[in-house]
Amino acid sequence: MPTSVHFIPIATTIVAAFFAPVVYGRWRAKRSGPHLLWWAAGIAMYGVGTLTESLTTLFGWNEWIFRSWYISGALLGGAPLAQGTVYLLFSRKLANRLAVLLVAAVVVASTFVLLSPINYDLVEAHRLTGRVMEWRQARLFSPFINLYAATFLIGGAILSAWRFRREPAARHRFLGNVFIALGALLPGIGGTATRFGHTEVLYVTEFLGLILIWIGYRYNVMPGVRGAPGDAPVPSPREPARA
Repeated sequence: MPTSVHFIPIATTIVAAFFAPVVYGRWRAKRSGPHLLWWAAGIAMYGVGTLTESLTTLFGWNEWIFRSWYISGALLGGAPLAQGTVYLLFSRKLANRLAVLLVAAVVVASTFVLLSPINYDLVEAHRLTGRVMEWRQARLFSPFINLYAATFLIGGAILSAWRFRREPAARHRFLGNVFIALGALLPGIGGTATRFGHTEVLYVTEFLGLILIWIGYRYNVMPGVRGAPGDAPVPSPREPARA
């Protein structure tokens, strides 16, 4: 039976539903590059992942909700956010090439997830886990995609915090990127716990991670800061590690 922890993704989904339009609205206002658009898409996918968790809690396990959960979390939860940071760190030409490779990897991995048979003996009524997929190959893609995501999500925030650490005028950006780094790290910890059957840990870390990311975002877009989040790598919520 679901416990109170199983309902946390509902709150996380609501937060993501408000957060993603904020970032998208900033992209529409600035039109300064694709990074904000990638970040908005990443936060939206974060919300899709927690929405599937919410539906599982409310209505029980469903095959297509599970497949959507795996794709939106393990494959897309962190990748769009990482790609947004790539557009800040590298030239547009290189970032475009990496984007093509990333999209191709996600498409191939998603195909495996969609086609893999399900071992229904491992299905739990209100708990999601990738172990139910019979094709082990379907789970081999996520570690590589997550490594890409972690490198630029967490790494980008740490790099930005380091750059701003000794600039009094940019103190808010230092703090903002510290919050973002912590927020990006937490869901990864929860994802690791999921591999050991503790999905509930992921639900808690997803919620806390997204809250920390939004706090960090607010620091980075304080009035009077030139270019706000687009001038510094501002990675986002999720470095998921679905089991």
